[in-house]
Amino acid sequence: MNNKDLKFCIGFSFIPGIGRVRLAQLENHFGTLEKAWEAPITELKKARLDDTVAQAVIAWRPRLDLDEELGKMKRQSVQALTWHDDKYPARLKEIYDYPPILYMKGEILPEDDWCLAVVGTRQVTAYGRQITEEITTDLARNKITVVSGLARGVDTIAHHATLEAGGRTIAVAACGLDTIYPPENANLARQIIEHGALISEYPLGTKPKPEYFPRRNRILSGMSLGVLVTEAGEGSGALITADLALEQNRDVLAVPGSVLSPASQGTNRLIQQGAKLVQNCQDILEELNLRAVAQQLEFKEIIPTSDTESLLLGKLSAEPAHIDEICAGSGLPVSTVSSTLAMMELKGLIKSIGSMKYVLARESREIYGVKVE
Repeated sequence: MNNKDLKFCIGFSFIPGIGRVRLAQLENHFGTLEKAWEAPITELKKARLDDTVAQAVIAWRPRLDLDEELGKMKRQSVQALTWHDDKYPARLKEIYDYPPILYMKGEILPEDDWCLAVVGTRQVTAYGRQITEEITTDLARNKITVVSGLARGVDTIAHHATLEAGGRTIAVAACGLDTIYPPENANLARQIIEHGALISEYPLGTKPKPEYFPRRNRILSGMSLGVLVTEAGEGSGALITADLALEQNRDVLAVPGSVLSPASQGTNRLIQQGAKLVQNCQDILEELNLRAVAQQLEFKEIIPTSDTESLLLGKLSAEPAHIDEICAGSGLPVSTVSSTLAMMELKGLIKSIGSMKYVLARESREIYGVKVE
């Protein structure tokens, strides 16, 4: 989708009744969403929109200034990802009812492919808090991105614990990104944006409504490898997320609790119905075959990402080399060599041993077969 059509995709996201299926119908019929946006009602009906939805398009178009909407998004640092965008979460597109557009603050990175949704009750107990903190902390330390819904209770605890452990987390909102709900999580949302992403299918200006939260849950489960429910009573909305995960062929995992605790009745029932019983993070890593994620990401970090890095790696060994030697051997200016070596050291490719001398890091020696005498 080109940048021009993106504007019209944003426009259609305001219109009730226009979701993935109908937007695809419009795109297939008209070729571009710009033509669909400008089409008369007779042509909209030829694109197989029913009368109610076609009338909604006609009614909404005059009310929307799409250039102004783009300006609002730019001022508030909001990006829009359509289902055609390479950055759109690939796993989310596997579900039937994926959102055709995602609004995002922050950034979704390739390593966020390894993500797990962590959900549970808003009325969390001391036990629920403790187990949620312990498991999400360990998930973060194992490089697993934690996805949750920014709600009170388990969601908030999962986001906080992940951030405190130095991990990445993604929050899925049930409103426009110019509204933080609940409002007391405004500071938490800012931290999530800095160390992950805040996303929503709803355009700016959309206020939270009760019916938006169950809809939001399909995104939580759809973009994740599985759903972990740490604590939930029988009426908890987290159980809706678990049901959606099963429909989407995602793994469902649950933490058991006391049979006497109302807060654990939902999780215990999930286990009875076949959910994986989880006592700690290792149970999750084994069930989802995620034990090697941290090692894979570490391996990626020590692979050179530019021709300059590759060239300098070839000039280094287990024996200390002065920066002047490296410059002479590479033919590169000292400014380029100095800045590249600094970046390579941050990535763990090399080590500075003082006096402007450098050696290959141990991990790099192992990968590139450099022997130490």
